[in-house]
Amino acid sequence: MKKLLLPAAIGMVFLFALLLNACNSTKIISSWADAQGTIEKSNKILVIALMGAKDRNLKENVENITVQNLKAHGINAGSALAEYGPKAFEGLNEAEALKKIRNKGYDGTFTIALLDKTKQKRYNPGSVGMWPGPYRFWGYYHFMYGRIYEPGYYSVTNKFILEANFYSLNTEKLIYSVQTKSLDPSSPRALAADFNKRLFDDMVSKGVIK
Repeated sequence: MKKLLLPAAIGMVFLFALLLNACNSTKIISSWADAQGTIEKSNKILVIALMGAKDRNLKENVENITVQNLKAHGINAGSALAEYGPKAFEGLNEAEALKKIRNKGYDGTFTIALLDKTKQKRYNPGSVGMWPGPYRFWGYYHFMYGRIYEPGYYSVTNKFILEANFYSLNTEKLIYSVQTKSLDPSSPRALAADFNKRLFDDMVSKGVIK
């Protein structure tokens, strides 16, 4: 009985791993970290999502989930949208914007920009190619049935490119930068959560966050 259960259990674990990987739609394109730079627990970080009005839901989720993850690592953080509203820095020059941020006690900024959002429509053709002769009835029938009754179809892929940069306001230096690509997220919240998982795993591995 145990011999029968073991292959089934292994198969279930393998299937679960495949499904988990399929759900994870975000990949890192590139990342960089200053070898001497880290985000300290004494820092207070302002998270600023740079996205248009049409992506307000994504903006809120990205800022909120990033703030939650920073706090989970013992770092004080706040959302720019919650702190200042959607047009907090509109019309300000650099000195005015920095003063507004520093007045709230922030000494670092985490900007997360939506660089690209595209919808790609692709035609997936049905069966193609020639069936080599000589033909036998069932082989020919099965091949041609697939060609005739299983035509090609269109699929749509939604692609998002996000870039995150952490700046120290004390040194006025870029400490960390990453670009990610996400395909077909199920919702803005799912995209924000998946992006954050990759982001924080990478920052920890590079020593940006201890």
